[in-house]
Amino acid sequence: MNKAELIQAVAAYYDGSKSEAAKALNAVVETITYKTAAGEKVSITGFGVFEKVHRSARMVRNPRTGERKRAKATSVPRFRAGSDLKAYVSGAKKVPRATARKATTAKAAVAPRKAVAKPAAKKATTAKKTAVKR
Repeated sequence: MNKAELIQAVAAYYDGSKSEAAKALNAVVETITYKTAAGEKVSITGFGVFEKVHRSARMVRNPRTGERKRAKATSVPRFRAGSDLKAYVSGAKKVPRATARKATTAKAAVAPRKAVAKPAAKKATTAKKTAVKR
């Protein structure tokens, strides 16, 4: 699922308004990004924790050449999944039907399409392979 598909799924909770869903999603992503970059821990109960972690300087190796280099110290973002997210992904908990039904109902309501009969596909003829002289 990419960002556009996520916005479309969230739009179900905003009565099909993609612009409101996009604003909400962008606000959440920006807030998490800015607070994590500032060194704060962003914790969403049941979903997970976003945090900034310091990675010290270390020796690294180029796998192609075998050359060893020194990597500088840096800070990297880290996400740890929460207990509910882990349970849903592992299958220990079932995803609630109400949530899944809303998303599919809204998707159908947002993008209604007419059923158009497609013409029967024609069987493609195989091209003859010719030997290439080198």
